[in-house]
Amino acid sequence: MKTLGLSARAAALRPSPTLAITAKANSLRAEGKDVISFAAGEPDFNTPDSICEAAIDAIHKGFTKYTPSAGTKDLKDAIVSKLATENGLTVATDQVVVSCGAKHSLYNVMQTLLEPGDEVILLAPYWMTYAEQVKLAEGVPVVIHCAAEAGFVPTFDQLKAAISPRTKMLVLNSPSNPTGAVLPRETLKEIAALALRHGFWVVSDEIYERLVYGVTPQCFASLGKEIAEQTITIGGVSKTYAMTGWRIGFAAGPKWVAAGMSHLQDQVTSNPTSFAQVGAAAAFRMPASSVETMRAEFEARRDIILAGLRAIPDVKVPTPEGAFYAFPDFSAYLSPEIPDDLALATYLLDEAEVAVIPGSVFEGPGHLRLSYAASRDNIQRGLERIEKAVSKLRA
Repeated sequence: MKTLGLSARAAALRPSPTLAITAKANSLRAEGKDVISFAAGEPDFNTPDSICEAAIDAIHKGFTKYTPSAGTKDLKDAIVSKLATENGLTVATDQVVVSCGAKHSLYNVMQTLLEPGDEVILLAPYWMTYAEQVKLAEGVPVVIHCAAEAGFVPTFDQLKAAISPRTKMLVLNSPSNPTGAVLPRETLKEIAALALRHGFWVVSDEIYERLVYGVTPQCFASLGKEIAEQTITIGGVSKTYAMTGWRIGFAAGPKWVAAGMSHLQDQVTSNPTSFAQVGAAAAFRMPASSVETMRAEFEARRDIILAGLRAIPDVKVPTPEGAFYAFPDFSAYLSPEIPDDLALATYLLDEAEVAVIPGSVFEGPGHLRLSYAASRDNIQRGLERIEKAVSKLRA
């Protein structure tokens, strides 16, 4: 008799250690505990009213049916215009595929371009979904560990050493989750030169592009026409416009790749939600100044969290130039009793009622990821609790 069970691909997926921490934090809250969370990967702002009103109006007008699988023409027109005016990137509508969030867009890319055994270069610390999606496509992650002392920016020698005859792709995420690092233009040009020389794809996840502090992010594909032919740009509305639950993302790349992703999506999800696409089109047409209030508030919170972390003895943290995460090194507080960052995150939840994400989730052992998508008051109170809790470990 056959034994029924999971497929090998499902069984091989790595569960996130954060699930246990999140579940425990929720349980403590249910008990009435004042748990402060630095775990959020989404803005704590509401979606702007004009976006909501556009989607509501679409519902009232009956725009609740199927749309073209790769997105409505109106939304793709808005994305094309946004890429031209904000990113310096010229694409046509048939080079854009709208999906159910940037994560879905990334999945489409991996499934469309990777063959079994293809190698994909990842820059650690990295968002763990990249590695899991590579493995779902039967690819092989090849990890470059970027030093905190270098601002989590890879060196040219590291990049060269990671390339092999099986290299098919390199994934960029700038600004970065979890570090907030923004890769310098010179580093991006080095990556482009290597991609052209060795013939591999670059997938540039630019979902945090508008949340930057004192720097100007570089759209990778805009470095030149030649590298644009080997680049898939990933974007969306979730972070910039506080629309995480709307589930609208996009991929832009060569026409034949977009066609392949569209055909894949035909058989998996079909179109993203119709009225959410209307809201996304309204978002992309908003002036850049419309999100300045949120960006400026994140910058102020970043400064608060950096000051608080740096006041804790032996904690080191580079200055994040984008996104809304700090990635401090707490390895000085590890010991036989607290052997790793997962144990430290668990200790902080138990001892201080503070939820953080262990850095090893992102291949950044000894670190913690703290999101400053929280109120200024909660950031300050949470840091005070963390300092008090780790001081007990030192004592």
